[in-house]
Amino acid sequence: MKLEQVIYPFNPALEQSVYPYNTNFKELPFYLAGIGGSEYQGHITRPEGFMWHQIFFCGGGSGTLKYDDKSIIISQGDYFFIPKGYPHEYYPDTEKWDVRWAAFDGPCCGKLLEQFNMRQPIVAAARENVTAENIFDRMITSVKTDILYCDYTCSGLIYCYIIEFHRMMSADVDRKKSKQLTMLLPALQYINNNLSQDFSIAFLAKMLKITPQHFCKIFRETLNMRPNSYIITRRLEEAKRQIRENRLPIAEISHRCGFHDPGYFSTVFKKYEGISPAEYRRRITEK
Repeated sequence: MKLEQVIYPFNPALEQSVYPYNTNFKELPFYLAGIGGSEYQGHITRPEGFMWHQIFFCGGGSGTLKYDDKSIIISQGDYFFIPKGYPHEYYPDTEKWDVRWAAFDGPCCGKLLEQFNMRQPIVAAARENVTAENIFDRMITSVKTDILYCDYTCSGLIYCYIIEFHRMMSADVDRKKSKQLTMLLPALQYINNNLSQDFSIAFLAKMLKITPQHFCKIFRETLNMRPNSYIITRRLEEAKRQIRENRLPIAEISHRCGFHDPGYFSTVFKKYEGISPAEYRRRITEK
């Protein structure tokens, strides 16, 4: 099935940088400092960063964004964010590189970007986001036509624009986590089906044909915990289930759940649950 290419019509009025009129706009919680774009975006190098935060959108062609030691290809439909004061460089890779940008700041801006984990440049491959496009177009229209109220209107719009960018970058993270979870699934199934057995991180990594270091990295990124912590958590969950459902000795349950030293099992159980396995059984029995 052939996918149709999304076309992002360029507004000729964007071939310039447009700035709000009110000199007091910096008092607003969020303010639009400038907005613009070009079908022929040139080479920009900023070794000391820019004075405002910026969100960019690529409407056509492609270019390269460089920061730190990274080089990222920016293609049609991509959005990217660069925080103020962050050294960076970007340049076209095609004859026409359609780039549209919005610069912003404000007294409340830093806190919001911190909450959104937008501390460094970020690329979000949205491909098509009508909401973000509409917000951008409304800011352009307001700055060009509403002399009295554009700063107030754009204060709300740039806030919405930041939130929409965060939605896009979060969707990228979710897609990445979903892909990683699929990769980890065989190892997770093995762990859950073999809690009583001894196995190493190296063994699980080999099962996925990756290095132990890479296995630990994607495990933490996907499940927000280390593999060993996950294994202990699953073994304790199984131990609690068995304590609730049968009257086997604690030492036997310990062995069945992969803790072959009952003393170690009791120590770990108390660390995670706050009480000993025997006390847990007593409380469950009294209910």
